[in-house]
Amino acid sequence: MKKIIFLLLATIMMSCNGNAQKKKSSENFEVSKTEKEWKQELTNAEFQVLRKAATEPAFSSDLNNIKKPGTFICAACGNELYKTENKFMSGTGWPSFDRPVEGGVELGRDTKLGYTRDEVHCAKCGGHLGHVFDDGPRETTGKRYCMNGVAMNFVPANK
Repeated sequence: MKKIIFLLLATIMMSCNGNAQKKKSSENFEVSKTEKEWKQELTNAEFQVLRKAATEPAFSSDLNNIKKPGTFICAACGNELYKTENKFMSGTGWPSFDRPVEGGVELGRDTKLGYTRDEVHCAKCGGHLGHVFDDGPRETTGKRYCMNGVAMNFVPANK
């Protein structure tokens, strides 16, 4: 009897999957396109990062130095992701923010490097943007949303 209860509990525990850990499939996003369509619309660098989860080289993005007021949007679909007021110089070589625009991003799990990281995706098209870490500014959120600059465009506040 103890074995049956143990097996039942083990089965239940192993089958529990939180929805926060699941990435939406591409057809569940507001903007959904085929791989061929994305390839036609994006540059090769944008496609590799946004659709294949590549990482751009550190210190390669012009977005690292932007300090003027505005909004960082998804390079694939134009969804608002981050505001300049939440940007900070992390020294990592990638544009970093302490928080996203509300509803702009979704988190998923990334285990490609052999350990679990929180992967950041555009909430509108599912494009890979980067990762979020717990080593951001303690005086704000403590989070560092470490983004690939090639995955975003910048729209100044006065436009």
